[in-house]
Amino acid sequence: MAKVDIVVNGRSFAVGCEPGEEEHLKSLARHFDSHVSRLAERVGQIGDLRLFLMAALVVSDELADAARENEALRGKARDDGDGNAAAEALIKAAERIEALADRAEKTP
Repeated sequence: MAKVDIVVNGRSFAVGCEPGEEEHLKSLARHFDSHVSRLAERVGQIGDLRLFLMAALVVSDELADAARENEALRGKARDDGDGNAAAEALIKAAERIEALADRAEKTP
């Protein structure tokens, strides 16, 4: 297991992660710290625990928004996919009708 030192609200924390995930973890920590810093500017230094909890709720809200947007995009993709399938079905039906019409014309 790899260890990474991250800084949140001016405090350093040693955190373990899988090898190769160090930069990703540092990026996540910077994102979290940016929320903690903004909250600290608005509400003051009310203690790490409260600031971290508030920032965690903000990040959770971002995640929930992203999940809703992802689901909406998936729904749109399904709808578009169904539209394409319907168009393909209509084309195939038209081709069958034309083939039947051709046969009917050739039949005495």
